[in-house]
Amino acid sequence: MKLSPEYLRNLATVLIERRGAAAAAARLQADVLIEAELRGLPSHGLQRLPLLLSRLDKGLADVRTSGTGTWQRLGFLSIDGERGLGPVVIMNAMEMLRGALTETGLAIAAIRNANHIGMLAYYAEAAARDGLIGMILSTSEALVHPFGGTKAMLGTNPIAIGIPAGDHPFVLDLATSVVSMGKINNHALRGIPIPSGWAVDREGRPTTDPHAAKSGAIAPFGDAKGYGLGLAIELLVSALAGSDLAPDVHGTLDETHPANKGDILILIDPSAGTGSSKALAAYLDCLRLSHPLDPSHPVAIPGDGARARRAAAMEAGIELPQSLFEHLTALEAA
Repeated sequence: MKLSPEYLRNLATVLIERRGAAAAAARLQADVLIEAELRGLPSHGLQRLPLLLSRLDKGLADVRTSGTGTWQRLGFLSIDGERGLGPVVIMNAMEMLRGALTETGLAIAAIRNANHIGMLAYYAEAAARDGLIGMILSTSEALVHPFGGTKAMLGTNPIAIGIPAGDHPFVLDLATSVVSMGKINNHALRGIPIPSGWAVDREGRPTTDPHAAKSGAIAPFGDAKGYGLGLAIELLVSALAGSDLAPDVHGTLDETHPANKGDILILIDPSAGTGSSKALAAYLDCLRLSHPLDPSHPVAIPGDGARARRAAAMEAGIELPQSLFEHLTALEAA
């Protein structure tokens, strides 16, 4: 069923506000979920809301805090998220970093003890629309097997990069696994098999059953290359944020443990360099106009597809599984 984005945003906001969140914090958390839905990423959308609400009810997430930051070095901010809502903590960190950029040109926030921050592109795009380069890295529970292995040992460890480039910033957001666990959960929710090659079951056998995949391991993208990049992010985030490594991480997919993954936010003021956002925009347009392999599928830039899906969903509405809608409305009526 298709529903108005604003209706769903208001529904999510109300459910979070009822658990003590200030209006602005509830709206931000809801907005991150709705933006994922609009861009065709339901794995990071409203299917995560019931779990978040349960974590709030159990005291595993705290709506009252935006985290506490300590400047360890000029341009290096250490953030204790204090179990806060992930989007609230990271956007507060972004605001704190902006104040340092006039002096340093580059600033880093290393975040621990914050809840799931959701779709990383949200923050990369927010930075780029403010004229800044933004990079976000995050870790998760052990969900991905190493290249050549079968046991989940690494997180999905996504990275997002936003760069100002004319009217439409360049925004890249990808996990270092073939897919996120959220996407496998979404297939399970909709009763749809997953493609071959996404995951193995608990015995290490390839599977197309999303339920079997949830107890198994996801493959790294690009075999050894994705494994290497994912491992590098795992080590980098843990080294800077002091967060646990994947086999000991909990709290983004369960309602029983505090979240102990880590997040890294890097902001760079491009005016400190000598480049031109107009030149970048012109280059991206050249890529779009370059000769395609299939004339019916023009060359696209990362972020183009999400922007098109968002525009379509704003007009036609968000497609939500009936079972999820009924669950959310039951929570609203409770």
